[in-house]
Amino acid sequence: METRNFGRLGTVSALTLGGGGIGQVWGTTDRAEAVATVHAAIDAGITHLDLAPSYGTDFESERVVGDARPASDILITTKVQLSERRIDDPVAEMRESLRASLKRIGRDHLDLYLLHTQLDPDDRSVSAPDNLGWSRYRDVVVPEFERLRAAGTIRAWGITGVGVPRQVLDAVGTDPRPDAAQVIVNALDMSGDMWPYGDVDRPRNPEIASAATDAGVPVIAIRAVAAGSLCAALDRPLETDHPAVRDFARAEPFRKLAAELGQPAAVLAHRYALSVPGVATVVLGVKNRAELAECVAAAEQGPLSADELAAVNALRG
Repeated sequence: METRNFGRLGTVSALTLGGGGIGQVWGTTDRAEAVATVHAAIDAGITHLDLAPSYGTDFESERVVGDARPASDILITTKVQLSERRIDDPVAEMRESLRASLKRIGRDHLDLYLLHTQLDPDDRSVSAPDNLGWSRYRDVVVPEFERLRAAGTIRAWGITGVGVPRQVLDAVGTDPRPDAAQVIVNALDMSGDMWPYGDVDRPRNPEIASAATDAGVPVIAIRAVAAGSLCAALDRPLETDHPAVRDFARAEPFRKLAAELGQPAAVLAHRYALSVPGVATVVLGVKNRAELAECVAAAEQGPLSADELAAVNALRG
């Protein structure tokens, strides 16, 4: 599999196995199949596993990888949530969350530790209840990330770049900069249920991805299939007003284009994300070996042609 530059961490496979699928966030599977999917991903050349304590009941994604016991050269990311409203001591929470994650995963250090909380401005002119204010991020969280890295407990740190856009842009442009940023990258630029601000602000995902790249911050592309909305069908029951259901209806022209191009919608979606300049790796939400195989086959087809890209971009308006 193709490898790409991953900044401080060297190189990374173009595809990353995400913890959402194996943690049963995106539909049901079982532990044995999830562990088998981890092994199949590594056999296919995937070098990075992207986990979080919140992926699955009882930390399921981390427990799956703990059972799978990947070799030490496989990069592992996990995350910490730091709600301004619920966490009084972010430093203590970062340390305890990391300690518990490492125990479940079965490692003595982490390759990449990500802030799994969106960033809001200090004045809360645009905000969501469980987000983190800018000053607390800069003055408390970033210094602790740097201390953890200096101590060797983590090799690198990063952010989830889906908060208020101006704060994310400040984060990737201000030293010390994150070593990676997870950014929504998909064919129709759908943020779905990751956008909590309604009409008060608007997503600026392509701008964030471009700014991160310009700043030398590797981009980890997430939501390549928009939580399933860019697939042939949604693979889990959802309420009719769920953002993914609304996005799925909106994506009908995308599925039509995929059919015209002679490829499954999910394949076209993954190839699009892999074609975006600056993307270091695309996180897969697969939950079994069959879904993994489809994504690996998509990557093997390579980036979209200029005509294919133009056709997809035309759908974005």
